[in-house]
Amino acid sequence: MIYVVELPEQGKPRAWFAYDDEDFSRKVAASDPLQPWEIHDEVTARELLEDLGHPVLDAAARERFPAICALGDEHGWDTPLYRADHLLGRGVFQTEPVAERDALTAALAARSGVTSCIYWSDRDAIGAFEGADPRIAGKALWWARRTLYEQLVELEVLADDN
Repeated sequence: MIYVVELPEQGKPRAWFAYDDEDFSRKVAASDPLQPWEIHDEVTARELLEDLGHPVLDAAARERFPAICALGDEHGWDTPLYRADHLLGRGVFQTEPVAERDALTAALAARSGVTSCIYWSDRDAIGAFEGADPRIAGKALWWARRTLYEQLVELEVLADDN
């Protein structure tokens, strides 16, 4: 399981979970202004052209899509290209891999007025509840820990002994 505690600048904290990376990706994308492929994508220049209706690299493709053709010429037509707009900037592709978790973390971080604390496992979430994460530790952030605790109890990760 993956757990998220959202700490709004004003209002009460909110906790939610995802079953796995795929579910996490779907939930982040559902509330993001960008398309899923803008949040994170791995694609080749050839695939980009095919997606735009040009299965063959020809003069027409070079004329209509010079930026994609430049990527293919520079990096190779079948080289994986990574896109993560919240990390790299709008529409930027690079050959250096971008982990999907990093792209999704950046998508949550880009939301104004909310700090998101992500816990990638039950163990991490339990540790955070017990005080291991300074972002939700201390008396002032009691509600954030309580929100996480309630999520852990609801999912039967912790027993409700309080």
